[in-house]
Amino acid sequence: MKFTKQVLEPPGFQMTSIMDVVFLMLTFFVTISIFSQWETEIDIQLPTAETGAIPDRLPGEVIVNIDKKGDISINQVVLTHEELLEKFARLVELFPGHPIVIRSDQGTEYKHVVAVLDTCGKAGIGNISFATAMADEAGGDAAPDEDELPAAVIGTVP
Repeated sequence: MKFTKQVLEPPGFQMTSIMDVVFLMLTFFVTISIFSQWETEIDIQLPTAETGAIPDRLPGEVIVNIDKKGDISINQVVLTHEELLEKFARLVELFPGHPIVIRSDQGTEYKHVVAVLDTCGKAGIGNISFATAMADEAGGDAAPDEDELPAAVIGTVP
């Protein structure tokens, strides 16, 4: 009986599966970076503050935009106060203590900001920050365009 001896190849490094994982990760991060830019592209002129600090962005933080007319939007979807309360209640149910950032236009009436804060209180949200623009170095009061200013967060409601 003649047995044939099989020649075993030395174990190699499989590049195909690694390439697949790398491309999937690249696709994921490019997609996430596009979605994170949507909220800052809304036409809102933030008020300036000297004490604001550039925040460490948290993944998945909810950004509530309030424009000059008082319209509330999240992820470029305009919501009523009832819809906002439903979203916040669901958020608190799934992720208690999740951060909320309020971006309000400097021309927005105060009553619209208070209404959003009241909605946050009804839903049980306590981790709230307010977005501001950094004051210019020359000390001028006039706020330049949003594109020229880094976003800052001033204060957090406990």
